[in-house]
Amino acid sequence: MAARAVGLLASLPFCAQRSQVLRPIHRLLSCPRTVAAEIKREEQSSGSVETGPEGRTPKKTFSEVQKERREQAQRTVLIHCPNKISVKKFLKYLSQHGPINNHFFYESFGLYAVVEFCQKESVTSLQNGTRTPSMGTEAAIPFRSRVFNLKTKNPSNPTSEQSRVQCSIHAPPSSKKLLELLCYAESIDDQLNTLLKELQLTEENTKLRYLTCSLIEDIAAAYFLDCTVRPFGSSVNSFGKLGCDLDMFLDLDEIGKFSANKTSGNFLMEFQVKNVPSERIATQKILSVIGECLDHFGPGCVGVQKILNARCPLVRFSHQASGFQCDLTTNNRIALKSSELLYIYGALDSRVRALVFSIRCWARAHSLTSSIPGSWITNFSLTMMVIFFLQRRSPPILPTLDSLKTLADAEDKCVIEGHNCTFVRDLNKIKPSGNTETLELLLKEFFEYFGNFAFNKNSINIRQGREQNKPESSPLHIQNPFETSLNISKNVSQSQLQKFVDLARESAWILNQEDKDRPSSSRSQPWGLAALLLPSVVNSASLAKGVRKKPASERIKSLLESIKSSGPENATSTNGKRTVSTQA
Repeated sequence: MAARAVGLLASLPFCAQRSQVLRPIHRLLSCPRTVAAEIKREEQSSGSVETGPEGRTPKKTFSEVQKERREQAQRTVLIHCPNKISVKKFLKYLSQHGPINNHFFYESFGLYAVVEFCQKESVTSLQNGTRTPSMGTEAAIPFRSRVFNLKTKNPSNPTSEQSRVQCSIHAPPSSKKLLELLCYAESIDDQLNTLLKELQLTEENTKLRYLTCSLIEDIAAAYFLDCTVRPFGSSVNSFGKLGCDLDMFLDLDEIGKFSANKTSGNFLMEFQVKNVPSERIATQKILSVIGECLDHFGPGCVGVQKILNARCPLVRFSHQASGFQCDLTTNNRIALKSSELLYIYGALDSRVRALVFSIRCWARAHSLTSSIPGSWITNFSLTMMVIFFLQRRSPPILPTLDSLKTLADAEDKCVIEGHNCTFVRDLNKIKPSGNTETLELLLKEFFEYFGNFAFNKNSINIRQGREQNKPESSPLHIQNPFETSLNISKNVSQSQLQKFVDLARESAWILNQEDKDRPSSSRSQPWGLAALLLPSVVNSASLAKGVRKKPASERIKSLLESIKSSGPENATSTNGKRTVSTQA
């Protein structure tokens, strides 16, 4: 089954969230800038870039990062290992085929090792030295993949060197663990950076996503030799959360392309191909065949569904070895361009990703978003709202899409299916913002801004960065940045939008109260961002029945009073740190 993100705090009873046994957190949270600094160091080491106004190091473009990651994945193999193994002997055995660049272990239906060689030839050498297993009464399909099974020759005689290996983490922290970390933070800014650090994709998880795409590409290449399977969406746009799905698309654009200077003479050679009535039918036929291959020949590909009549045809499946739920489309280039745009916005300023992660987490905690399709606001819509809000600051923290277009040169020009998707791709050409507002202020004012936004008449447009009259009657209108005639939030119902507005106003009220009455170091209940993630006192059942509810301020006062009355009387301060109750 695919790895799934756990809903934050929503599954815990309201009062139980304040009575969990919380252990001391041995983390560097003593300085408000500590977590932010750690995040920046990790981003630099993982191929990302230093962000924020102070960043001066050259920044890699989205395509450069994608190219590096893809080359890494092509030199990498995935090996299912015994639960106990001598890592030293394991690596020495693999080194027979060539030097190893790096490796890590993780668990998903058993113990797996991801091993990156320094050269692609080492992968071929390993494949040449691998046999097809004997299946006894069953028959094995002899598919030459980069997914292997490692078996010991004498499993009955384990050596003293065999032991359980340390595994990298590919799942988000539990609700309780995250609440602990947020409560022990030193400021709301530190809370937002802590949440980002705990939920963002790790370096190992990112490598595993690119490797999974590369493994699917191996299967597709049996039919389409020069194809590429590229990840897009949350896996690459810098806003991905541990446990998110893996979206990928089969890129066939490079097949059959040639350079004019490589041809000579009076003749032109073309491939002989089959013709179909439309591009959509071609896409459906291609995905149907790839879906069959994944189902019958793809190691670890299970639960394959061919959803070919959707607006964007796709093949959905679970990749057991990696633990990802995967969606495969073909030639979805606008989606990749959207991923690149979000990558640029996330890289321009360190506050962008921290704010987006926190708003998404807040929305998930209050069931404003859902993994099930319906009338809910999507994560993509929330991200657009955050970007729009940051464009509206004075001075702006993020540039508009139109201003990014004016910075573009001839190499940046991009038109896809008649849609102008041009914007500057070199981050070093974009001037950093002079805005120095804190994350705490931005969080509070985000809720105030959208708690009072005129959704009934205005739309959100990041291309121009200003409010515009709605071109249609949908409750929420957010213009698609490239397919400008589309509303990315057309699915959102009036009741869900009203719920968002009510919760935004309540959250702004809570943060304003903390401004007036800052908690002392002995505060024992969730505060700041942690308080915003607790279940709301809004009674959705009463709202559905048309029962008049109390004003937001009264409901929040009742909530805070209940928190105070349920807290232990003997909570004390230790070394000036905030403490949390350990009584059940």
